[in-house]
Amino acid sequence: MSILRSYTLIASAALFFSSEVAFAQGNPAIMDQAQTQTPRAEAVTPDWQPSLVKDGVIDRVAHVNQPLHWQPVREADVLWKKRVWREIDTRQKQNMAFRFPGDDNSGGGMFIEILLDGIKKGKIKAYSTMDDRFTSALTKDQIVEMTTGKLDTTEVIDPVTGNPQLVITRQDFNPDAVTKFRLKEDWIFDRNLGRMVVRIIGVAPLLDRYNEDGSFRASSPMLWLYYPEMRDLLAQYEVFNPENDVARMTWDEFFENRFFSSYIMKVSNPFDNTFTGMGLQGTDALYEGQRVSEQIFNKEHDMWIY
Repeated sequence: MSILRSYTLIASAALFFSSEVAFAQGNPAIMDQAQTQTPRAEAVTPDWQPSLVKDGVIDRVAHVNQPLHWQPVREADVLWKKRVWREIDTRQKQNMAFRFPGDDNSGGGMFIEILLDGIKKGKIKAYSTMDDRFTSALTKDQIVEMTTGKLDTTEVIDPVTGNPQLVITRQDFNPDAVTKFRLKEDWIFDRNLGRMVVRIIGVAPLLDRYNEDGSFRASSPMLWLYYPEMRDLLAQYEVFNPENDVARMTWDEFFENRFFSSYIMKVSNPFDNTFTGMGLQGTDALYEGQRVSEQIFNKEHDMWIY
């Protein structure tokens, strides 16, 4: 009799537990509570829809990330300095994180969409396309026109009357058209630290532009962003890690630790020319960028020797 009673109690407990689970799964209040307990980054695209339930088995906590502030560099401690412009090609394998379409931890958008969302919401300021000295800030109307295109009229046929009529349209921005990012940075040998220090100054997304016949014309900057003003925003979104879904870093850590692949396309020179402007084309320009990179590396070594 005692064994039968034990089986009865176990069966009752199992039935109660299963009913509680079913109630929790069907109760909107509990679902909303589970949803609020799952931390997410702020959405950067209007069409991104987060999951209504806890998507995963890990009890994640809110990731409150803050950028590590730079140590000030005194002019008296600078023994050598070189300004460098480099480009990141997002089509390279090491830079595929820039083209990740997004999830709950990255705001549901690509890296360019994170930047444009921050600009539209006033979190960061955008500067003129050809102004890498940050002297001319863009207005909100200029940013909207740049990211969505100008208003245009298209003639369509009314399906009811059959008469032609003009419809005002605006071209949608395609984030896949941004295939490169240009960085402006300073390489400094700080004798107080006894090492070479690199500081990113500006970031410019490059938009691919095409001719009317569809042939590729060139990649040109959309706008310039002052990197020190971006760091608080970049610290709020995580970078996709193809090797481990839980070992992720913020975009600020990604840039500060230089996990991207890039090539130098310009260094400070009397004529302010790029390698292409100096007459170097194709692989010759890449070789020159590699030579400058090795020169900077050897400069730090020479400072220790002499």
